[in-house]
Amino acid sequence: MPKVRQDAWSHEDDLLLAETVLRHIREGSTQLKAFDEVGDLLNRTSAACGFRWNAEVRQKYEQAVELAKKQRKEKKRKEAKEQQAYQTPQPAAYYPPSPDPEDFRLPEPEAEQEMTSRAASEEIGLNDVIQFLKGLEQESSTQPSVQARLNELEEENKSLSEQNSQLHRKLESVTEDYQALIQIMDRARKMVLFEEPEQDYKPQFRMEKNGNLENVAR
Repeated sequence: MPKVRQDAWSHEDDLLLAETVLRHIREGSTQLKAFDEVGDLLNRTSAACGFRWNAEVRQKYEQAVELAKKQRKEKKRKEAKEQQAYQTPQPAAYYPPSPDPEDFRLPEPEAEQEMTSRAASEEIGLNDVIQFLKGLEQESSTQPSVQARLNELEEENKSLSEQNSQLHRKLESVTEDYQALIQIMDRARKMVLFEEPEQDYKPQFRMEKNGNLENVAR
């Protein structure tokens, strides 16, 4: 009979799924076998169990998953040491531990998304550092030119101050000359008003009937 169960996952179902997956990890098994076992117990497909684990349950047991992986590695090391203890003594040789099947599994969608966002955040941070260093380099390269421009402005300000002083002195001199001229003109005007001009006397004569000349301008 095919597994077609479609009801919602309960808390007990999630707990059973988590315990089974963690046990398989500790024992060195794969998560796929854990999904098959839970599917048989809950009358669900292994795909449904895997989707539930990756979408909802796993993020609640991240620390437990890491602990289970450590326990699995310790168990493998212990078994390897016990196996070497029963073997005939031979020259010491190093046998690397067998690869972890979990290391060759593709990352789950949530883990892949977390890795992508973490890489993006690290990349953004690196870009910010690069931009900051470039800004410091540009600032250090333009600092001499800014100092030279500041010196030019100071010299220009000094020259303008001297020109202003010269113009101020000229203005004072012109003002004094103008006031002297006004005083001269004022004295001349007063002299014209108070002094009467002399009139030229010119005699005028008129011929009388008897032939004599009579002075009419008196």
